[in-house]
Amino acid sequence: MTDHLLVTKEDGIATMTMNRPEVRNALSIDMRMAMFDAVDDIEHDPSVRCVVLRGAGGHFMAGGDIKNFNEYLEMDGLERQKAFERRVHGLHPMMMSLRRMEKPVIASVQGAAAGAGMSFMMACDLAIAADDAIFKFSYVGIGASPDGSGTYQMPRIVGTRKALELAMLGDIIDVHEAKEYGLVNWVVPAADIEAETAKLARRLADGPTVALGNIKRMMYASHANSFEAQLSMEAESFGRCAATDDWAEGVTAFLEKRKPEFKGK
Repeated sequence: MTDHLLVTKEDGIATMTMNRPEVRNALSIDMRMAMFDAVDDIEHDPSVRCVVLRGAGGHFMAGGDIKNFNEYLEMDGLERQKAFERRVHGLHPMMMSLRRMEKPVIASVQGAAAGAGMSFMMACDLAIAADDAIFKFSYVGIGASPDGSGTYQMPRIVGTRKALELAMLGDIIDVHEAKEYGLVNWVVPAADIEAETAKLARRLADGPTVALGNIKRMMYASHANSFEAQLSMEAESFGRCAATDDWAEGVTAFLEKRKPEFKGK
């Protein structure tokens, strides 16, 4: 067990808190392994209807723990290549689980989100940021290219030209630029970030979980699907929704002119 990641589940909401505040929650091996286990558990837990990823101590994540990279400096180039390919591949199952799980995932960002911190934020479905948040796609500063699905997510969010600019220059992005580029959905006062995150998570956790999962699945699939394939997916997904209790409740509530009470099934 490690205290580098704290996980809570309460009333349909799972919260994962990256917990290395003394180093701005830089990603350690222990944190990475704990996140892999936590994401896998959350994906398969039907009681969880919304997920929040956040950092402890006023920051989201400052990227990889570069101090620990020192041990690789004595290796020759080929040894380092093999070591880091293995290390980066270790992130992939978690990233795929975040994308695959049919429940919304929210990044709640305060302070620094740099390097892998930006990749993790972009791998979430939605992002809410405090007005003190800053962002930096900083891999180039150590002579590296991005990992953690960053090169997949960023061009789809900001466009290829802007993604190349942000990755090649590695400049600091303030929170209002991040909102303009579509990297975050909402900017709120730093004092309100926890309350506003909780409000958003509650709204999603109280929603029609199967429908939300289908929305997520189809939106991401649309990048690769043909028009015909996407239409087929829409028909299949609507059918899945119509088979749920939440669909029946939604239709009934609409006819009765009241707010629906979805149960997530």
